[in-house]
Amino acid sequence: MSSQELSGDDPAEAADTEHDSAASSTLETPCPVVDSLEQIGSRWRLVVLHELLNGESRFNELKRETDANARTLSRVLDDLQETGFVHRRLEEESPVATYYSLTDKGESLAPVFEEIEGWAHEWLAECDA
Repeated sequence: MSSQELSGDDPAEAADTEHDSAASSTLETPCPVVDSLEQIGSRWRLVVLHELLNGESRFNELKRETDANARTLSRVLDDLQETGFVHRRLEEESPVATYYSLTDKGESLAPVFEEIEGWAHEWLAECDA
């Protein structure tokens, strides 16, 4: 006798319950907002994306401009490249250099940053100083 038979759990019922639970929680959340924030919502991702709006940058330039440590910046750039926001270009001629720039998907965030900056200037006192 299996543990499911002993406990009286029916695998089909358990699957239906899990499905219903997932469906109800999905309906309660603003999916596009949540999904978007999962891709761009970390502090470092936002900082890097905002910095790359100024144009293509080398790794060390991004490190200096964002104040991120090398490990964090490397991880964030990998994540942003994997999700299609950032393009990585390797220049193999001497000196070897890696350049990062926004893809069209990344560039499409420019109006979002403009709105956030406008909101911050209106509502956050630190931005008015």
